[in-house]
Amino acid sequence: MAERSFTKEVEKLRLGDGDTFRGEGILAITKALLENGVGYVGGYQGAPISHLMDVFADAEDLLSELGVRFEASASEATAAAMLAASVHYPIRGAVTFKSTVGTNVASDALANLASGGVTGGALVIVGEDYGEGSSIMQERSHPFAQKSQIWLLDPRPNLPSIVDAVGHGFALSEASNTPVMLEVRIRACHVHGHFDTKNNVPPSFTVRDALENPKRKTDRIVLPPASYLHEKEKVEQRLPAAIDYIQQHKLNEHFGPNQGDIGIIMQGGMYNNVMRALQRMGLADLYGDSKVPLYVVNVTYPLVPDEVVNFCADKKAVLMVEEGQPACLEEAVAALLFKHKINTDLAGKGVLPLAGELTGQVMLDGLRSFITSLSPHLVNDQDRAPNEPQLLPQPELDDTVPPRPPGFCTGCPERPIFAATKLVEEELGPHHISSDIGCHLFSIMPPFEIGGTTMGYGLGPASSSALNAKGARRSISFVGDGGFWHNGLTSSIGNASFNAHDGVTVIVDNYYSAATGGQDILSSRANNKSRNTNNPIAKAVKGMGVKWVREIDNTYDVGKMRETLKEALTTDVTGPKVIVASSECMLNRQRRERPLKAKAIAEGQTITQPKFGVDEDICTGDHACMRLSGCPSLTVKKLDDPLRDDPVAHIDQSCVGCGNCGEVADAAILCPSFYKAERIHNPGKAHKIWRKLSSNFMSWLQARRDRKSLRFEA
Repeated sequence: MAERSFTKEVEKLRLGDGDTFRGEGILAITKALLENGVGYVGGYQGAPISHLMDVFADAEDLLSELGVRFEASASEATAAAMLAASVHYPIRGAVTFKSTVGTNVASDALANLASGGVTGGALVIVGEDYGEGSSIMQERSHPFAQKSQIWLLDPRPNLPSIVDAVGHGFALSEASNTPVMLEVRIRACHVHGHFDTKNNVPPSFTVRDALENPKRKTDRIVLPPASYLHEKEKVEQRLPAAIDYIQQHKLNEHFGPNQGDIGIIMQGGMYNNVMRALQRMGLADLYGDSKVPLYVVNVTYPLVPDEVVNFCADKKAVLMVEEGQPACLEEAVAALLFKHKINTDLAGKGVLPLAGELTGQVMLDGLRSFITSLSPHLVNDQDRAPNEPQLLPQPELDDTVPPRPPGFCTGCPERPIFAATKLVEEELGPHHISSDIGCHLFSIMPPFEIGGTTMGYGLGPASSSALNAKGARRSISFVGDGGFWHNGLTSSIGNASFNAHDGVTVIVDNYYSAATGGQDILSSRANNKSRNTNNPIAKAVKGMGVKWVREIDNTYDVGKMRETLKEALTTDVTGPKVIVASSECMLNRQRRERPLKAKAIAEGQTITQPKFGVDEDICTGDHACMRLSGCPSLTVKKLDDPLRDDPVAHIDQSCVGCGNCGEVADAAILCPSFYKAERIHNPGKAHKIWRKLSSNFMSWLQARRDRKSLRFEA
């Protein structure tokens, strides 16, 4: 994996009986999989579970020792389809991806898997990306699990609970012949803690065993009449078996007093937020002792009717803490209370927001409203824990922090692509532009403000498929190399070729699946010892029947990028036009090169590092360079000169010397104020001689200028 190495973390996976693991949640899940005899693992990277894949990639030696098969899947659908190995064989398998977008991609395979059922434990680890820090549409995994009847675990966000959930997930799957989802939010993935480890367990039945002893059961294949029997089996056998396992192993938990006027039911993932709010109200302590009865649902689907009814029966009101829409749990609890004629008031949405993340303050406000209205005697006089500091009024964030839209990294090779696009539009007029998922989606934000739609990973060109009219202005679509190999080759490029779409597609090739963490893909230039890389995108595009293909191997050349894009938009050639614009992701490049440069400098080798700057005397303060660049290192500087009011452009110390700002200035014919300088570490004899000569020459020029000035003044 390109972004970073997890070699040190991988060593923690070898801990055994009597050891203590210390670290974060996502690595704890990885360790738990090995402790529970997983036979194969697959998945597709995406926040917040990207480095579960990265860790497994760096742990392939350990996996080989245990006989565990690992695959970095081409897509979430590929990963979900892997679980077919657990249908006929008693192999424990796990796959992982970002939800809900990954779940959507994998939906066909997951639905078929849930219909036929499994023999071995099948665990789907979904990184639940809901809330204020999310980069995707706001949806939940729960409705999907519910409609396909896949059991859903949502454990309390601490390491022992998460690790236990992995083991119970496999066992629950096997006990009920049903795949299981393990839902982990971003805080669960990155929460730190410790747990007592066990020895890693090699799979009792391996992939090799399955290949040597093939099995086939027609009744597990999802075709009529078996598919009708699967539905009956789900209700009559699998669901009761799952509820029995949940009850017997007490997967759901109770905290606080056994009885009370009110109670709180919550998703396991909401436990920490609830406890913090109760603590601030003086109704819980730091050790989790609560004055309010709590029912923590670590298995959010299916609910256990007896547990819900028994918890609610002696209370006048219960609050359902459920994050997001639709209110699946609240509606299910309401139905159970009605069915069993339990006269308990149920609160939920309304007391808590109808949608959105249940952050600390939101949770505190909701719980305070619920508790004070029904049991005011529970709330202490201070309305906070005794040692809770009094919070002073804080100014609104908008009043103190200037807005800063998300954007590309310093030196990103994608920025000049969109600068070139803006320049072409200035000449040819506006075009319909379809965007795609990936780093290049930042082009929709200032300063570029390019792109009107984004419909899914690899579907940028497909988003323009309806917008094709003979003789009309051509559409422009963008897709990244990660999206191209994920879904774009067939759904976008193949579709455009088949339907003779006359639009222009720009494939942004930055050598990695950069937005998900810098993982290698088919077209990566790296020599990956266990993966097949160095497969050219252009060759694949031509193989799909595209005739007009152009390759640019240096996206920083804004002029060439502009002219190529202009050619694609004006050529008489019909059918799809594809530009493959390639330059390495600067973030990954810097992470790779910086340690090597530091080592070389320490060893006394001569290293030259370029830096760019702006001549303050020449810069007019037009700032057009920023409107066509947006680089974080390019900012403004106020001069001390009283005759110059406008701040000039300025390049700060974070510059990586990509040269994009100067290229943009040149292509836009803006100004000559940009200059390039070189910092030389451990200069050699030739460098020192050249520096002395150039310094003497510059001194002579300055003295000559001063003499002319004196003559002019005289």
